[in-house]
Amino acid sequence: MSLEALEQLEQKVQMAIDTIALQQMEIDELKEKNRQLEQSTQDLKNGRVSLEEENAALRKEHDEWQEKIQSLLGKIDNAQVE
Repeated sequence: MSLEALEQLEQKVQMAIDTIALQQMEIDELKEKNRQLEQSTQDLKNGRVSLEEENAALRKEHDEWQEKIQSLLGKIDNAQVE
């Protein structure tokens, strides 16, 4: 092999190494973004569960108040009839 051919081969190998290194950095960045997105997704799921629990508690409280109001209205109706 001539010296020129070896230099061209060396350049191509160096370009391949540089490309691989750049792609590895991109992969690492994408892995970090993926990790962050997974954490955000988990946070949102946890927040959703918390909101659903709060909503259920508020609905239960609302139903209890409705029952109390209906009971009081029934007592008022009974008192007016008598």
